[in-house]
Amino acid sequence: MTDPIADMLTRIRNAAAAGNGELVLPMSRMKMAIAKILEAEGWVQKCEELEGGENGKAFKEMKIVLKYKKSGRPAISSIKRISKPGLRIYHGKNDLPVVLGGLGIAIVSTSQGIMTVKEARGKKLGGEIICEIY
Repeated sequence: MTDPIADMLTRIRNAAAAGNGELVLPMSRMKMAIAKILEAEGWVQKCEELEGGENGKAFKEMKIVLKYKKSGRPAISSIKRISKPGLRIYHGKNDLPVVLGGLGIAIVSTSQGIMTVKEARGKKLGGEIICEIY
């Protein structure tokens, strides 16, 4: 697999479209940081690390519990990878994107860690735009 973050975003998109309540996927620190941001911003209900994985697997896994509206529609309408391994997208502190007029969020990787664009603007940081969610 060349892009594990795109794989994670695709699994979230597919699980939401299928109406699944939760999904389990391989864990990495970067994927966990992205999932924690989604949890803090209210796009998913919960994310947690599973020790040792399920069924006695040797590698760690993470579980994400998806969030749905009262109407039954998923909270995430769109989740899209922006910067890809073949084409990295960087923005300076003055050029950070606004997603859907401020209704969505973009996640950026900065020199001080992974954070939302709003936090990066507050700290006057630029970086690599990982994904956008609305």
